[in-house]
Formats: sequence, C-alpha cells, structure tokens
Amino acid sequence: MSSSVGTVSVALGLAAALLLCCCSQLAVAKEQRHEFVIQEASVTRLCNARTIVTANGQYPGPAVEVSEGDSLVVSVVNNATYNITIHWHGVRQMRTGWADGPEFVTQCPIRPGQSYTYSFTVAAQEGTLWWHAHSSWLRATVYGALVIRPRDPVPYPFDFHGEIAPIMFGEWWDMNPIDVIRTATRTGAAPNISDALTVNGQPGDLYSCSSQDTAVFAVKSGETNLLRFINAALNTELFVSLAGHTMTVVGADASYTKPYNTSVLVLGPGQTTDVLVTFDQPPGQYYLAARAYASAQGVPFDNTTTTAIFDYGASGTASPAMPTLPAYNDTATVTAFTTSLRNLHAVELPSVVDEDLFFTVGVGLFNCSAAQNCGGPNGTRFAASMNNVSFVLPSTVSLLQAHYQGDGAANGVFTADFPANPPVQFDYTAQNVSRGLWQPVPGTRLYKLKYGSVVQIVLQGTNIFAGENHPIHIHGYDFYILAEGFGNFDASTDTAKFNLHDPPMRNTVGVPVNGWAVIRFVADNPGVWLMHCHLDVHITWGLAMAFLVEDGVGELQSLGAPPPDLPIC
Repeated sequence: MSSSVGTVSVALGLAAALLLCCCSQLAVAKEQRHEFVIQEASVTRLCNARTIVTANGQYPGPAVEVSEGDSLVVSVVNNATYNITIHWHGVRQMRTGWADGPEFVTQCPIRPGQSYTYSFTVAAQEGTLWWHAHSSWLRATVYGALVIRPRDPVPYPFDFHGEIAPIMFGEWWDMNPIDVIRTATRTGAAPNISDALTVNGQPGDLYSCSSQDTAVFAVKSGETNLLRFINAALNTELFVSLAGHTMTVVGADASYTKPYNTSVLVLGPGQTTDVLVTFDQPPGQYYLAARAYASAQGVPFDNTTTTAIFDYGASGTASPAMPTLPAYNDTATVTAFTTSLRNLHAVELPSVVDEDLFFTVGVGLFNCSAAQNCGGPNGTRFAASMNNVSFVLPSTVSLLQAHYQGDGAANGVFTADFPANPPVQFDYTAQNVSRGLWQPVPGTRLYKLKYGSVVQIVLQGTNIFAGENHPIHIHGYDFYILAEGFGNFDASTDTAKFNLHDPPMRNTVGVPVNGWAVIRFVADNPGVWLMHCHLDVHITWGLAMAFLVEDGVGELQSLGAPPPDLPIC
C-alpha cells in the first residue's frame, strides 16, 4: 500500500486535505457491523493450560479496521461469567458518550447472558487506537486493535510499501487476573505482578514452553513497512526495540507526528505508536523485544522480556539478533523520547485559558484498624488519588445516566465539587513527604466544565509512598501536551517551556516520575468523561476523576439520548 502526499497537503494537514478533495471525490463513509461474543476459551501459556475470557474466542481479540468517517456498530454478547463493558480507547465519541464503555461511568455493565450494542462514528482521527474491556481486570485478555485509515482518496503523509499486522503488547498471569485483583482488594495489599509480557498474546523465546508459538512477522528486504504498536499491558510501561533497525515515529495515539528516528520506543499502557521501518539489514532474523520501564523505586515489577521475530525469509540456523534495551529505570531515555515528539503541523492553540487546573496524581495509603489486618505497608491499605480525592465508582447507576436524568447530585450519586487545586499545597516531590498527607479522602466528585471552555491542566506527580511515572488517559478527548519536567511545577519559570507551536496531540500522557506535565484541550464534547491512570492497579486504588461537560447550544452541542438497550444496573 504505497502512498504519498503532495507539498500542499503536507503543509496543510488532514483538514486541508479533506477540503482539497471535493465531496464527490471522497469515498462514501460506511457503516461497519461486528459482533463480539464474550466467552471463555482454553489457552496454554508458560507450560500451563488456563481458561480465559475472550472476545470471539480470540486472544488478543479481533482487529477492527475502518476508514476515517466510518460508523461502527458493535454488538457485544456476554456469554462469560463476569460483568463486562468495552471501551473504545481514544475514540472521541462526539455526542455518543453512551458508547464510551467505562463501567459505572457511561453505562452499567453488560451482565452475563445480556448484550449491548455500541454505535459511534470515527471522525477526524487517523492512525492506531484500540479497544478493551473496562470492567475489573478483564482487559488482561479482552482487547484488540482499532486501525483507522485515511478515507480514500486522502493520502497518508508518508511513503511506505505495506503494513505489518498490529503489534500488541500485553501481560500474562498464570492465575485468573480477576482473582489477582479481588485478592488484593480484599487484603489491601499490592496485587501479584504478571508472570510474562506478551507480543500478540505470546510470551516469546525467552520463556518456558513458548518458543514454538513466538510471534513471527515476515518482511521483504529493501521494503519500508508501517508498524503499529499498542501497549495493552495492565500495569507495565515498556521500552521497545527492534534489533539492527531504526524506527521512524510518524504517529502516536492516532495523531500524526513529525518523523522522528529512534532505536527505542517508550509506550505507557494505553498508548499507541506508529513507526516506519526500512528492512535494509543483511537477510536474517531479528528480535523485536520489550521490557519494563520501572520508575518507582523499591516497587516489584515484571522484569521479564518478551520477544517476537522479524524474518527476512533467509535460510540458516543463526539465532535472531537481540536489541539492546535500556535499563529498567532509565528515565533519561523516556524523557528523550517523549520530548522529541512533535505535531506534524503547526497548531492554532486557543491562547485564553478558561479553566486553569492543577491536579496532583499519586499513590497513598488508607489507615486500617488492627481488626482489619490489612496487607499494605505497616498494616495499611493501598490507595491512590487525584487532588487527594480517591475516586469511588457508583454501583447502582452510571454517572452519565445520573447526569442525563438530572438527579445525579440530588440523589447523592456524585457531587460536582472536585477541587480545581490541591486542598493542601506542599513540596509534592520531596524525599520525605509528611505522613499526614499520605491518606486521601474517598469520594465520587466530578469537575463541571462549560461547553467550549479552554481547559489547561498541570498534572503534578507526588512522591507519597513512591514517585512513579503515571500514564494519564482522558476519555472522550485528545489533548495537546505543552510541556513536561521534573520536580514541582513553577508557573513563573515553567510556562516559558510550553511548546505552543507544534505540541503533540495524544489521549494518554506519561506524567514523569516526581515531575509534571501540562495539557490543554477544548471541552467540546458533552457528557461525563473519566480521567485516570492507565496503570490498572492505580485506577483500582482510586487514581481517577471525571469531568462533567455541560451541553452547549442546540442539538449538535448536546449529548444524544441513551440507546434503548443501555444496560440497567
């Protein structure tokens, strides 16, 4: 699939390219229909047979491929034994918040034996996104790729010969991941770390009983291929490298970037990265390898390495070449990668900020009584929070339903008083944060935004218990990443570091360990939108909040009505 783009469309970008093609020339947007049957399947990994929850019996689940502007209608039939929802990670869901998917945020779960149809349009986005379960830890095995191609005849803004199938990284537990998190929730301790990392569901050659099923990608010498990487791991940020080959980053989270050459990618859970690779090395086999970026000192993590093989098709018995991966705690490499990403085009950012917010993000501890016998440090229970609020999901109605019915606050489902700033200001990244600041306050508190308001958020990491890089994801929105840094954000000096010319646009941002990141977006999508750390252990502990974006004027600026088959609690 070779494609090119002219000078004018390169300069003007996707929107201009659409304008340059008169309406009669654009391919007609299609409605695509799929059925996901959530069902159990038996698989064998690491020498052990285990029953897992899947979509259509596949692990990973089926890849969905659309063209920009297409509509998706996906019927999800739950034949498993657990409640489930499906989230379409990164899809804007303009006015279709009912299809976003997080459990008890935009819908009640699909109960065993029930079904729900997700209907939405994928508009003004191109590149790689993905879908995954958003109920408990089911996304450990229920996930798949969402590939969005330009709508014909709109071209890609780069040349390539063909595509490799989407490359999805995951985590594997030898025990049921639902049992893993239920045990941790019951005891208050940290959950068990995974037993393996995976590429497209396979651990790879470095694990027991795995070599025969290692993922293999066939390539042709001299060709340039488009590779789509997705980090579907639950709790592990990853370094990724392909032995002997340079990767040119051309997109991230379904937004194009200026080409950036690198030997190492960094992907937090939830993030995607599109790269071009020219296969110009001596014919042979080359390992793609990935292992953890572990930024929290003294916190256990999965230190194994997953591999796949890129095969030129040459005969021979030589072992595949192995890339050199950074050290597990190589924050400098992470910073070099994230700060090198630039938007493909100059961006017209709104200069007047209506909502200037400052959110702390971090881990904490809940005190326990002696009778509770909690399994966290010194008899405590692990917690996490934003602005000292540890998020609690409702259980009898979704937040979006409560908002739409107009009685959410009145009936005590939520309050719309999430703090715009930390309730207590302190030295957020100090080596010894006062123990009096370690315990957050549980609550279901939303922050209300007027339609069309310009929102800027300083995301400030804290060093409570352990500083860590937090991949923060906002549902229903893309945002510009203006800057990042270490230590405490200082508006008087750090504002000058903002990239207001070509900031990258993403849906998930890595907040540096003991540091900060600044993002900006326009609140143009009415509904209730979850913002959370995409390390699932942290959202389980409460590292989340939600925005309530009010309707604007008229139907096109208002949330649509709920579908008739919306699950009930």
